[in-house]
Amino acid sequence: MAQGFRSTRKGITARFEDAEKELLQKLFADVAQTLAPQEPAAQDPLERMLGVSADASAPEDSALRRLLPDASPDPERAAEFRRYTERGLRETKMGALKQAALALEAQPVRLDPEQAQAFGQALNDVRLVLADRLEIRSQEDAERVGRYDDWSTIEDVEAYMSLLYNFVSWLQETLMEALLHDLPRH
Repeated sequence: MAQGFRSTRKGITARFEDAEKELLQKLFADVAQTLAPQEPAAQDPLERMLGVSADASAPEDSALRRLLPDASPDPERAAEFRRYTERGLRETKMGALKQAALALEAQPVRLDPEQAQAFGQALNDVRLVLADRLEIRSQEDAERVGRYDDWSTIEDVEAYMSLLYNFVSWLQETLMEALLHDLPRH
């Protein structure tokens, strides 16, 4: 069973069983694939170099909208902001997901502060997608999902996804506690 993240002299450290590593790597890869741009690259060489998106519309997939929300309630401003920032945001998120997956190759997993930040971003993005798929919109929804705590009682997809959500949430909590432990105290 996984041993959550903790602060050590050698960095922020955690241990995972092989199956847990594979599961996390699969989750990271699935979210990275969801984030991969579906549009063709901009035709203008300057736009392509700057990462300007040709399509500035909000994603249809609700989970992708959670990962790439509108920056403004004004549709025109949101579209303009999305046009100039979405490609870079997608690439940043995919980079963090890939970096987190690579970090899982070691045993134990040891992270420096920069790697820990990327790992935390990856876990957060996985949680956002799972929360959307589980339709967590209220405290009651969160409590419904939180009741799942036994892998041996999985009977359906919702139970499985709820257990994944709870595992990723616990892991993110241990990572944040380890990061907070390393903050300078004043």
